[in-house]
Amino acid sequence: MKKKVLFVITGLGLGGAEKQLCLLADKLVQRNYDVAIVALNGEIEVTPKSNEVKLINLRMQKNPLGLLNAVLRLAKIIKDFKPQIVHGHMFHANIIARLARLVAPGNYKLVCTAHSKNEGGKVRMLAYRVTDCLCDITTNVSDEALTDFIKKKAFRKYKSRVVYNGIDTDLFKYDENIRNELRKQLNINDNCFLILAVGRLTEAKDYPNLLSAMQKLPDNYKLVIIGEGEARHQVERNIIDLQLQSAVMLLGRIMDVARYYSACDIYVSSSQWEGFGLVVAEAMSCERLVVATNAGGVAEVVGDKRFIVPISDANALASKIIEVTNSDANTKTKIMQRNRNHIVDTFSIDSIVNNWLDIYSLKQV
Repeated sequence: MKKKVLFVITGLGLGGAEKQLCLLADKLVQRNYDVAIVALNGEIEVTPKSNEVKLINLRMQKNPLGLLNAVLRLAKIIKDFKPQIVHGHMFHANIIARLARLVAPGNYKLVCTAHSKNEGGKVRMLAYRVTDCLCDITTNVSDEALTDFIKKKAFRKYKSRVVYNGIDTDLFKYDENIRNELRKQLNINDNCFLILAVGRLTEAKDYPNLLSAMQKLPDNYKLVIIGEGEARHQVERNIIDLQLQSAVMLLGRIMDVARYYSACDIYVSSSQWEGFGLVVAEAMSCERLVVATNAGGVAEVVGDKRFIVPISDANALASKIIEVTNSDANTKTKIMQRNRNHIVDTFSIDSIVNNWLDIYSLKQV
């Protein structure tokens, strides 16, 4: 009989945590697990590739009654599905999965994963602390983030683990033909250095920092930003104010992001805070040069402090971009090969799935 895993996540939008969950679900199906995903609310924008994964959207209302209803409905799903593992992802899903255990105790292990160093303020950390006894294992996606949660007493050290996000290194790999095709479409010639940034247009990603750095770069640097979000108006305003209309392209939401890594010369992450930095790892898997701010677990992903700069420091960011892109060809080739090898060796999805299966098989803590 197949083992059953029930994932619970706040939503299935186009964020890194959501994509990571769908990739994990697909990999578990390949390993003969029966998998279901419960999304609490929002439109389902990203889904597993496998049609064997069951998808349930609770469409939870964001009020106390809606919260109670979601707890009761999730408890019924757990009773009916009878999973060996219930695995929550992100704050709201983690808390509701814990509360559902009061209604549907069952003989299953409850794993709760945070995907960031910043999942909210003191009230949310208190909620984690008060309900901690209801879960068996807590995880976060970087050592820095996990340490911070333990310091805040949101997680308990003795039952906490770091589990990095996994990268599909077969999907995220460099392709010369795609590079030439996309650069032609984007009107980027061989004399231009194309910078790529991928991520929601939010405060956390600090695109104003990146745009300020862009203003300090020579004219042969171009920037493509892929993503959508509530800060779009501010980003557009910043582009105009800094007179960067001819240097920056906002492409909005794109599903097939993997192709665009090949097109760029350097990937830049300008975030103020991050959990893991999934897009940085994807770019490295595609043998791209990378420069990133020291936000959350990004430095752990990059694995080389030479390519890390302080957050909110546009001068340092611009200087590092110029330094890296102006390296000689041999140096850049070595860096790009090292980036790919680092991701394959440390963050390949199959290795990460093995880590999860080890956690799933642990005795109840």
